[in-house]
Amino acid sequence: MKSVPRTKSARSLPADGVRTAGAAGIRAASALAPFEQVKHYLKSRLAAGEWTPGTLMPSEAELVQHFGVSRMTVNRALRELQLEGLVDRVQGVGTFAAQLHRVSSSLVIRDIHEEIVSRGHTHHATVHLAREEQAGAQAAQRLGVVAGTRIFHTLIVHYENGVALQCEDRYVNPECAPDYLAVDFTQVTPTHYLLDVAPLWEAHFSVQAGLPGAREAKLLGLKTSDPCLIVSRRTSNRGVPITQARLVHPAGHYQIEGVFKP
Repeated sequence: MKSVPRTKSARSLPADGVRTAGAAGIRAASALAPFEQVKHYLKSRLAAGEWTPGTLMPSEAELVQHFGVSRMTVNRALRELQLEGLVDRVQGVGTFAAQLHRVSSSLVIRDIHEEIVSRGHTHHATVHLAREEQAGAQAAQRLGVVAGTRIFHTLIVHYENGVALQCEDRYVNPECAPDYLAVDFTQVTPTHYLLDVAPLWEAHFSVQAGLPGAREAKLLGLKTSDPCLIVSRRTSNRGVPITQARLVHPAGHYQIEGVFKP
């Protein structure tokens, strides 16, 4: 992680915790999950310019005390702000407001459960595979490990209002998430779980139009000639691979949205 200018010190948290939000903003924030409340609060103050680029923001300990939540909750809120390019985190130093010109180059791919629920729809998942394997040549290359390495492999189909929306084929490094296979992925998505237990330091992804494999087509209820939107994403922490996922979506049922703000 790159260092950033530290010319200004952190401002204290206001007593009410929502000084920049009006009554409507307070009601909206209270309906969010705890980590989203922390994120919403920090994001609203950043948007209001209360922490200019390079300003040291409140520490994790201060946010934990102020909001009465766990350090993991605060860490997740800050991690998502970092992924969105809104803050810089320097280990052992603190969190700083990021340079605004970086925001326009960020793309955030959300947890599919949260994405579906945010539309007011119902999400459920079917787990077709969850096992430990020895990485073959192709899996090893995708994850970034040596062939023969012990890995975890899951294959899950996510549904929106009963319609198949995503086939998720994922490899996971057991060193980063040793309890991965013990998780009930009909209740918690792999993305949600991994963000909590294996904070990422770096992510590489690609998005392309393509055709599903035979198994993917069958699981999604498609023909092998039906166009799909395919997202490939690999994450790591200081050079140690965490996960690699191939996410296949029927082209007519899925889109990636973004906002540009100079």
